[in-house]
Amino acid sequence: MNAKTLAIPAFSLRHFHVWRRNSLVWRKLAIPSMLGNLADPMLYMLGLGYGLGAMPSDVGGMSYIAFLAAGTVCSSTMMSASFEAMYSGFSRMHVQKTWDAIMNAPVTLDDVVLGEAVWAASKSLLSGMAVLLVAWALGLTQSALALWVIPVVFLTGLAFAGMGLIITALSPSYDFFMYYFTLAITPMMLVCGVFFPVSQLPAPLQAVTQVLPLTHAVDVVRPLMNGAAPADLLPHLAVLAAYAAAGIYTALVLMRRRLLN
Repeated sequence: MNAKTLAIPAFSLRHFHVWRRNSLVWRKLAIPSMLGNLADPMLYMLGLGYGLGAMPSDVGGMSYIAFLAAGTVCSSTMMSASFEAMYSGFSRMHVQKTWDAIMNAPVTLDDVVLGEAVWAASKSLLSGMAVLLVAWALGLTQSALALWVIPVVFLTGLAFAGMGLIITALSPSYDFFMYYFTLAITPMMLVCGVFFPVSQLPAPLQAVTQVLPLTHAVDVVRPLMNGAAPADLLPHLAVLAAYAAAGIYTALVLMRRRLLN
């Protein structure tokens, strides 16, 4: 890679126009999109929460459905950001050539990539908040501390948007995304504390989960939704921010190599 490809990003407020363009298109199908994003997490939360939740008395000092609700907020955020950054992002970049059209205006690739990442995080925020509202309606969270989940969910979405854009930059087709979901997203959802405490895993696997972003998101969101201050809050947020920054920069470098060279 040459120096231009690895150059420090030159982001500007013009990325907002990319975000706004995507939001205007999304509004035309907002209701079915939200229902689709909400269906899977709701099935997990209600099906497992009330079904499997009738078996254990409590998990970590809370009912199983309350335990699961917090994990579902994070997993829904992860899935929504990943789908938007990959499937929709790939369509705009490669299939529809929307990015090429945008860059004919005074908008750089740097701003397009940042706009895509922020848009994916914004859309994932809606998914996470939808699950949070359902949890509140069911009486699973009543603390005002749960409001602090909102910025954490956005940061989580930004972290997974950056990772998704990396896969988009490398992918030759839509089929390539299944490898990422099978080898990364699904294992994270299973071992990062969404369905059961990480402490139940073997010690070596627990160590692995500590470097995965979903674990840190769950470790912050779950206490907040249950009226407690998260332990080690700043390190958790720092890991999520590092994933977001590294992911967006790496995606930008790969996009420059793919689209500009």
